[in-house]
Amino acid sequence: MAPLQSVPQQLRPAQDTTAASTNGVNQAVDRFSNAFSEAFRLFFEGNWEGLYDHLTDGALYLSGLFMERGLQSLAAFLLLYVIYRVLYLTLEQALDRSDNIEPGLQSLLLKTFRVVAFFFIGTVVLDQLGVNVAVLIGGLGIAGIVAGFAARDSLENFIAGVTVLVDKPFRVGDYIEIDDQYGQVDEITLRSTRLRTVRNRIMVLPNTEMITAKVMNHTKRNVLRIDIPFGIAYKEFPDEAREVLLPLFEDDDRVLPEPSPTVVVTEMADSSVNMALRFYTREPGQEVPLRWEYTEKVRETLREADIEIPFPHRQLFLDEAKAFQGTKLLAPTNGDHPATETE
Repeated sequence: MAPLQSVPQQLRPAQDTTAASTNGVNQAVDRFSNAFSEAFRLFFEGNWEGLYDHLTDGALYLSGLFMERGLQSLAAFLLLYVIYRVLYLTLEQALDRSDNIEPGLQSLLLKTFRVVAFFFIGTVVLDQLGVNVAVLIGGLGIAGIVAGFAARDSLENFIAGVTVLVDKPFRVGDYIEIDDQYGQVDEITLRSTRLRTVRNRIMVLPNTEMITAKVMNHTKRNVLRIDIPFGIAYKEFPDEAREVLLPLFEDDDRVLPEPSPTVVVTEMADSSVNMALRFYTREPGQEVPLRWEYTEKVRETLREADIEIPFPHRQLFLDEAKAFQGTKLLAPTNGDHPATETE
């Protein structure tokens, strides 16, 4: 029976300490409430001398209480803050040395560590001040639930941002295309993704859109194929177009020799034989300048080789008897063509 009786005796000091702390807080609250009520009573009675003495005594009491608990709280804050800074710098250096963790995920981990650390430091400091931390945390939990419902969109973007950083459909620096918008990923935050367009504009997209929309990553595979579409007339020969276009890449180091550039027929259209000049590059950032450059080169090369680039046109055939029935010629109005008038 001795061991069973010893358990409550071992727990009793901790219980006595908690009870003493709670009683101390309750006594302080009661004393403040009584002092506040007494100050109101003296004010309404017009006892200015008594009110002055009462306020003076209260100020001295609060100063003493602040000096006692404030210095303890300040010491605890300084000690914990120094520990936090050492751990933060150590974590930051470790993440910088890692090649497997993206900059966006590094930022997320550092921000999460900062929030957790300051929450812990604040809890310890408030406990040193005599605040009932358990009641405060419970109130913050309820307030957090209410705020979560109010900020549902922000919470969804936060979760989507974590998904983007972990799943890695694209990284900072990648060239992507989303909703007909093309640009380079400039920054990934917990709420949005910032895209730098070819016009050097920053487009801010919510992370929820980045995980639900169709995103084309032009950098993921490191080797990118660029297609330059063009058309030639039916009277021309595709081999002749191929022969004059392929030499364009001889002195261009931006274009890979393997896979080698090609010129292929893609479609037999209504008024042209559609073709495409295809080549590969390891510089996705040069995709747009290369497309612009070689589109112009294709046009000029075909023109110099007298290879016709057709454009859509139509021929209109009229039955002369029926087309001009019921009309009569009038005098020319501009000296060029006679006008007609319908009867």
